[in-house]
Amino acid sequence: MHNRRNHRLTEPARHQGVIRFEMPDEVLPVDHQARVLWQAFDKLDLSAFLNSARSMEGSAGRPTHSPQMMLTLWSYAISQGVGSAREISRLVKSDSAYGWIVGSVEVSHHMLSKFRVGHAAALDNLMSDVLAALMHKGVLTLGLVAQDGMRIRAAASAPSFRTLESLHACREQAALHLKAVLAQADDPSHSLAQKAAREAGARDFQRRIEEAIATAQDLQQTRDATDKPVRVSTSDAEARVMKMGDGGFRPALNLQMATAGSEMGGPRTIVGVNVCNVGSDMGSITPMLDQIERRTGQLPETLLADSNHANHAAIADAKARGTTLLVPVPKRSKEAKNGDQTPAVQDWKSMMETPEAKELYRARAGLCELMNAHVTHRFGLRQFLVRGIAKATSVALLIAITSNITQHIAAFAN
Repeated sequence: MHNRRNHRLTEPARHQGVIRFEMPDEVLPVDHQARVLWQAFDKLDLSAFLNSARSMEGSAGRPTHSPQMMLTLWSYAISQGVGSAREISRLVKSDSAYGWIVGSVEVSHHMLSKFRVGHAAALDNLMSDVLAALMHKGVLTLGLVAQDGMRIRAAASAPSFRTLESLHACREQAALHLKAVLAQADDPSHSLAQKAAREAGARDFQRRIEEAIATAQDLQQTRDATDKPVRVSTSDAEARVMKMGDGGFRPALNLQMATAGSEMGGPRTIVGVNVCNVGSDMGSITPMLDQIERRTGQLPETLLADSNHANHAAIADAKARGTTLLVPVPKRSKEAKNGDQTPAVQDWKSMMETPEAKELYRARAGLCELMNAHVTHRFGLRQFLVRGIAKATSVALLIAITSNITQHIAAFAN
């Protein structure tokens, strides 16, 4: 061992008490994104997030976490590519920006998860309020909108898809499992929290099996006797096996987004979000136009979409409502005789042959495909971590709200 008797050393003292004085609000610079998001949500009406709150001033009950704090926490995490509630709860204790947002409030991953999927109507209204604020500021117009769909991996694995016969066997196994869990309710080796968690897990598995059976029975009625048996996931009954962007087939949901912007560049604004379990984009334009009109009170002047969206009924509907659809004519429509098609479809085919339409259509990739890249790579949505279309829609709305605020941060700063 090295002899230290002749050297004077300074060793770390870890057992001595230290008193520190700090101002938590001075941890972040004034222009930090967490501060900017906090200020943006402070300007919006968040009262809808308190509709289900039970604790009131002057009465007993645990206080409700501030919607402004929870939204800022989620939006900041999304802007950093974090989409896991567990990861956020860890970062709150180790990252100064996350810690600044929550201050001295304890936020668990259970609370974060519950907030994200428990306010579907409030998030939908907030999305509309953000668009209304941008239109009022004059930074959002619907002159040019592009629509595209993305297949996002669902919270289900391929082996979880089972036939109806196999699902009935799973139902028996789920019932036996729940019975075994209830039989161990008096086991002293488990705490009350552990027993409650085990029972909740067993009942949740039983519920998902029943949902899968009901879905399989509904789908089976639409199949012919010669078709292959229907297979439904026991993890997420609403997930479907879809062809992904890399050519493979995996359980997924279809995320349709409409993005407004200029063909010359500049900020992009998500004006419509729709999550479904239909692998095809066909027939998705009309629901998106309905949603845009509901949110903004207006319809796009021009809507760009790829040939997978070329639905004749949607083309006729859009023309009747005053929206010009620029959608490439697929081979099946080119080969059809004009006499067999409506005047609206004939006009659409003629318009797509013009140089003006071809030139304007080139803006589609810069609008929707760029936004798709931001959603998957910048905001980290490569897989839904929640089950079901309703919860996945809440996740997509949070991402859209975050994107719109960060794209137009100057509009919310004034």
